Amino acid sequence: MIKEPLAQKGNYLHIYDFHVLPGHEEEFIKLFDEFDYSDGNPMHKSDAQVKDGVLCRDTEDPTRFYLIAEWADIEEHARIRKILAEVLKPSFIKLIAGGKFVPRYGKVVSSTPEHILNKPAAE
Repeated sequence: MIKEPLAQKGNYLHIYDFHVLPGHEEEFIKLFDEFDYSDGNPMHKSDAQVKDGVLCRDTEDPTRFYLIAEWADIEEHARIRKILAEVLKPSFIKLIAGGKFVPRYGKVVSSTPEHILNKPAAE
């Protein structure tokens, strides 16, 4: 089976780690999806976005979420994020505890090489 690494070496992951106001988790997911998958989301219009993000919910704390995506250029991501925060102000932000929606960035320094990914599984 051919596999694919989560991200490519040399690219960046943005990792948002945040809490949603208790009791508003489902509303947050709905509002997030409405904005994220809309034509108004400038993140999806950038060539610097390598892989679209995924929203994850913590398995032990239902108010904790993570948003992770792969980018080739984190400066471009930060530029667009500023537009989101200062101009667009998506409605889901009001449901984030503390109102802080700022990522940490990680540079991918190791990613499984193609020859390993395409190697047949041991029988």
